[in-house]
Amino acid sequence: MKILVLGASGQLGSCLKKIAGERNLMDISFPSEQDGNILDPSLLDKLFANERPSFVINCAAYTAVDKAEEEIDICRKVNRDGAANIAEACKKYGATLVHISTDFVFKGDVTGLLKETDQTEPENVYGLTKLEGETAISELLPEHFIIRTSWLYSEFGNNFVKTMLRLGAERDQIGVIVDQVGSPTYAVDLAAAILDIIDFGDQQYGIYHYSNEGVTSWYDFAKAVFDISGTEVKVNPVKTSEYITKAVRPAYSVMDKSKIKQNFGIQIPYWRDSLIVCVERLQVPTFKN
Repeated sequence: MKILVLGASGQLGSCLKKIAGERNLMDISFPSEQDGNILDPSLLDKLFANERPSFVINCAAYTAVDKAEEEIDICRKVNRDGAANIAEACKKYGATLVHISTDFVFKGDVTGLLKETDQTEPENVYGLTKLEGETAISELLPEHFIIRTSWLYSEFGNNFVKTMLRLGAERDQIGVIVDQVGSPTYAVDLAAAILDIIDFGDQQYGIYHYSNEGVTSWYDFAKAVFDISGTEVKVNPVKTSEYITKAVRPAYSVMDKSKIKQNFGIQIPYWRDSLIVCVERLQVPTFKN
């Protein structure tokens, strides 16, 4: 059973490499961005012909949320057209697709756990194009798992936790949004869940939600980062109305994970427990990225 990972150099791709190494998975491939260019159907065809994957994990995405408001075309090409290109290749070569999506497909104006079947109403270009990617996959390829996640962080790449640790070392105080609520996701946990679903071997295709358990605000998330890391810095709560960004973000996007837990027996860690693991790994002097 061959697994092909696209977008392998990003945060989640790096976490998949980590988990695959820990599990001694030999039949998993991480092609370069050049060899796995999702915007080039002919190149994808060549890659699939060589690899003949049973499963494809798509981690490739345009994720610069504010920049997307100006770069609509390239964002759509990656998040919609790229997803469609992968689905077409999977269909041709008989592969199952695991595609990563986002909580930003929801408007975020209601409180309560968001189910996979709830109405989608993205309020920014990033969320809209990710939803368009979901739709393209659903129409082209029945054999798919679409996993929506939120607030992704890890030891790899650029993310909120690493930014907070850097700012905390540079400043005496910082301001963090207090009225946007959601669930952080340790990308290592998500990577493990993805490989667990593939290993489970049950064709319960469709859309699933995955984030770590629990609910927090960006403000309290930052406070936890500093508390766990022992960083002395004052954190000031800032309202969304006081911090204007180009892209509107959901005020509340806590997702219901019942489906993924029930269908695949996935055990999901509490967000703070996973944050402790990540921060401790980042504080190991030998860690480089």
